[in-house]
Amino acid sequence: MTDGTQYVGWLTPRRLRAHGLILGVALWSIYLWTVATPGLRDRNGNLKGTDFLHFYTLGLIAREHRGPELYDMKVQSELAPTHVPQASGLPYLPLYPPQTSILFAPLAHLSYAHALVVWWMVSAILYFLCCYWVWRTCPNLQTHRVTVAILAAAFPALFHLIAWGQTSALALACFTGTYLSLRSKRQFLAGIVVGCLAFKPQLALAVAVVFIAAGAGKVVIGATLSGLAQFLVGVLYYGSQAFHDWLRMLGNLRSALPFLEPKIYQTYCLRTFWSMLIPIPGLALVLYALSAALLLGITILLWRRPSMPLSVRFSALLFATVLVAPHLTVYDLVILAPALLLLPDWLISVPMNDVKSNIGTALYCAYLFPVAPIAWLAHVQLAVIAMSAVIFLLWRQSRSSPLERSANT
Repeated sequence: MTDGTQYVGWLTPRRLRAHGLILGVALWSIYLWTVATPGLRDRNGNLKGTDFLHFYTLGLIAREHRGPELYDMKVQSELAPTHVPQASGLPYLPLYPPQTSILFAPLAHLSYAHALVVWWMVSAILYFLCCYWVWRTCPNLQTHRVTVAILAAAFPALFHLIAWGQTSALALACFTGTYLSLRSKRQFLAGIVVGCLAFKPQLALAVAVVFIAAGAGKVVIGATLSGLAQFLVGVLYYGSQAFHDWLRMLGNLRSALPFLEPKIYQTYCLRTFWSMLIPIPGLALVLYALSAALLLGITILLWRRPSMPLSVRFSALLFATVLVAPHLTVYDLVILAPALLLLPDWLISVPMNDVKSNIGTALYCAYLFPVAPIAWLAHVQLAVIAMSAVIFLLWRQSRSSPLERSANT
């Protein structure tokens, strides 16, 4: 580990540190300047925390056990301004399952500003803890802690997570706990942890397909029990009607997609990739189904290869989770943080070849592309192409050269 060029071609540690510093300083200085205003509106006129208003409103409803209002947009759009006057005219489509609102009930006892600061702190702590726990399992990155810290802080997905006040740090914690449990060969516990994704079901689609196809029975049973337990909490808290209302909202989701995705260029998945590229809804949907099936098939084949380390297989699963999800906004890309640590650690340990160099370049692009509105300008989500390339290249690498089984398989 004396020459940075032996890692992934032109992606030397020194260059990555420089790029990370430039990116991090630019993102966070602009954001801090934007929110450094009196009141709850930033310099662009947006409510600080943006989506956190929805979770705060759900917390207000949960605090009063008002289950019938969980999926009533009109009531919520009237309730929010009574507690946050600056929130007038900001409707949100209620799609989270009932139990999610219970999590935010304690924050509803605070003012919106104080609750937002607490949520920002919780999200940031969860994110960096997850990065730290995964980094500790990466022997080849132990001497690059400064580079890792800089790139973690500059990750565009983290920037969007904080700016939007979203819940994706919880999903990251689920995936991190799942990986660490699998690494310690606790499959049932891994299932319990990944089952907590019930609050964001779209992120569980690829996980469910891959683990079922791979015959990971203990994981599937644990996930099923965990998910059912979450839904049961919501039913016990609100009654069964709230759960039925949620299912009814999901049933009408297709007609509500334009409202859910007003800025489609800020979404990163195969469905919206084809929707932006092909202006024929039916054809775009078919292409999404075919490409999602292909990527899931490759991920399943990778998962079944005993020669591939768990770190590589799990990273492929994370990329597949993002791409196959029917709806995924830029802040959800934060779940890729473990893959952006595990794959570079693995790349350092395998012999240099063209495929390895291409994997590194694809990872770099997947990390960087969401920072700019490329899709808004070009109507092509280049980040989706880069993430798909990672999975294909991993499959190609797995076939081109035998790899020794990792100690954490």
